[in-house]
Amino acid sequence: MSSHDESTPPVDAADGSGPTPPSVTPAPGRPGARPPQFDEPTTPTDAPLTSPDQAAAEPRTPTGAVPSADDATTAQQGERLTTSQGARLRDTDHSLRAGARGPVLLQDHHLREKITHFDHERIPERVVHARGAAAHGVFESFGTAASVTCADFLAPGRRTEVFTRFSTVVGSRGSMDTARDTRGFATKFYTDEGTFDLVGNNIPVFFIQDAIKFPDVIHAAKPHPDREIPQAQSAHDTFWDFVSLHTEAQHHTIWFMADRGIPRSFRMMEGFGIHTFRLTNADGETSLVKFHWKPLLGVHSLTWEEAQMIGGTDPDFHRRDLADAIEAGAYPQWELGLQVLPDDPEQMFDGIDLLDPTKIIPEELVPVQRVGRLTLDHNPRNYFAETEQVAFHPGNLVPGIDVTDDPLLQGRLFSYLDTQITRLGGPNFAQLPINRAHAPVNDMLRDGYGQQADHAGVAPYRPNSLDGGCPFTAGADEHAFEDLPVRVAESVRERRNPESFSDHFTQPRMFWASMTDVEKAHIVSAYAFELGRCYETTIRERQLACLAQIDPELCRGVAEALGLPAPKSPDLPDVTPSPALSQVGGTWPVAGRTVGIVVDPEAPDADLAALHEAVVAVSMTPLVIAPVGGTVGGVPVGRTFATGRSVELDAVLLAGAPAPGADAVPALDVKAGAPGAPGTDPRLTLLLEECWRHAKPIGAWGAGRDAATTAGLTEGMPGVHLGEDAFSVLEAVAEQLAQHRVWERFEAPSFSAGGADR
Repeated sequence: MSSHDESTPPVDAADGSGPTPPSVTPAPGRPGARPPQFDEPTTPTDAPLTSPDQAAAEPRTPTGAVPSADDATTAQQGERLTTSQGARLRDTDHSLRAGARGPVLLQDHHLREKITHFDHERIPERVVHARGAAAHGVFESFGTAASVTCADFLAPGRRTEVFTRFSTVVGSRGSMDTARDTRGFATKFYTDEGTFDLVGNNIPVFFIQDAIKFPDVIHAAKPHPDREIPQAQSAHDTFWDFVSLHTEAQHHTIWFMADRGIPRSFRMMEGFGIHTFRLTNADGETSLVKFHWKPLLGVHSLTWEEAQMIGGTDPDFHRRDLADAIEAGAYPQWELGLQVLPDDPEQMFDGIDLLDPTKIIPEELVPVQRVGRLTLDHNPRNYFAETEQVAFHPGNLVPGIDVTDDPLLQGRLFSYLDTQITRLGGPNFAQLPINRAHAPVNDMLRDGYGQQADHAGVAPYRPNSLDGGCPFTAGADEHAFEDLPVRVAESVRERRNPESFSDHFTQPRMFWASMTDVEKAHIVSAYAFELGRCYETTIRERQLACLAQIDPELCRGVAEALGLPAPKSPDLPDVTPSPALSQVGGTWPVAGRTVGIVVDPEAPDADLAALHEAVVAVSMTPLVIAPVGGTVGGVPVGRTFATGRSVELDAVLLAGAPAPGADAVPALDVKAGAPGAPGTDPRLTLLLEECWRHAKPIGAWGAGRDAATTAGLTEGMPGVHLGEDAFSVLEAVAEQLAQHRVWERFEAPSFSAGGADR
């Protein structure tokens, strides 16, 4: 008897091999949503990866809302207190007890949830760059980079969302903003081709040439391990012990002994990619480049006295400055620039090894070409979720941008990825909202702590046929990232730097020679302070020997301040200064600067409200200062003489001559113990003296002229503007402020231009 139903005649197979079997329901358990084909699939299909019996979890935000473009759906929902699972609560002030005075019950699930989560709120802070501030923004390409790179975000007309984080390096998360230190400047570009991270600093060179020395320099700079002091400082023995012995650190050290180590604001810092990168254009041609961020507000710094005072009065100074400027609409801006260099086998330029991260290429030799503009226009909504959890990585690259064999960069490619595993609790940190790519992701990475994706399919491996071969690798015409076939010179395996890395003093000498006299004086003072805080005389003497290799006048000035003999400098070759390294000279926008307006509540200036708005109209922030709080002429008082200090201000205007406040006695405010003329609040005199000492513009009119004169400020003195009305004085002060400071007030010694001992 035939095995098939006789009412259904057999059907011959199309290939003539025999009858086609009847259609039957497959048994459960098929691995995948479709039958595999024999050969490895080579073409994507629209076939689903999910079987009909499968369904994903219903999409919900972390706070239980249906996802939408409205960012409010990720914030807390509703107006009633709930558990983490959404159950409403009647009470969160009392534990569940066996009677009002009895023991707390283990069954109190709300107590356990609340305390357990609180116990685990903190995550490990970054080993370096722990203290930071950040902002969202947009990068707009000028479309001028096509000749050197095919990176899509640098194409004409492209606008790319970004997140930029600034930071100090050495201090803990709770340290002060204004410590003398290098500053981090890291930008995450959420491009259509994947995320690109430009992870740099405000100093273009590093302490070390090889990443294997990174633990050494950080251990040396961090607080001493026995006492855990000093915090966020380099003015101690272990730091100077290391840099005086490991002399490749001398170039970076002189940069942050200069004014760059104490920036006025994150908004007024340059940024540098530090390393040399390799770019590829659409024709496959390569170039070597250095990345630069150029602030539109210019580069400006604090004085050392200001930095120390601010550390006590407002340790959050830089954070506050950035957030306040964005809130006020004075959006910080930088232009991204490239120094483009030929990509030849030697990877050298003008005798400078391009793989040495302790060297720069002077801008006078290779100009910086501007290719786009960064604007930071939104503050984070939640510090922890964004600024703290953002994870940067120099290996986050996009097509058209690649790394070089710089040994420090090569180590960073490992370290930045590795450190996030511990800090952010597992390998899925890229799925945290702030770290998520703005491009499609199909990475075959699965599971792990904190997995937030709900992946479909059964074959997260390649090759496969069960998921139809998906994911496929990109074709040659699909603009994928490409590891360039760069020729590696024949050599042997060894632990050794090239000879071209061995010059540790020529570029520090060039930096010194590029400074103005006032900047050189600040450098001498910084070295003297830092070394003066060291306990061991031997370490001071060893660093003086390093300074003698840089410049004899620098060495002699520091030695005199330390009371030590200056070692004799060898014959030092002449260097060509790089004027681009100096911060002095030029004028810049005054947006975001703070202007103090001193008022007399008993005789308010009739133009105070109009003056306040005139300051706002030029994108500066007015801060009204009076003996007492409240309002004056309808304008809120921002600071009293008791709560304010000159270091908050970039300039001061005297709109009156207020009498001493009721609290102008040393027992109530120690600042009132400063010398002052009769009838004048001594704290106003102190404020003006500090503004004068820190080379800030001072303006006065009307009764304010009397206050200025009483403080010893007269017309014709540098940066003192005494006028007849508020608005002409404001104009003169703003014009002066565009130069950053009244530089001629700093009486600096005259240094020779050359490097010879004469």
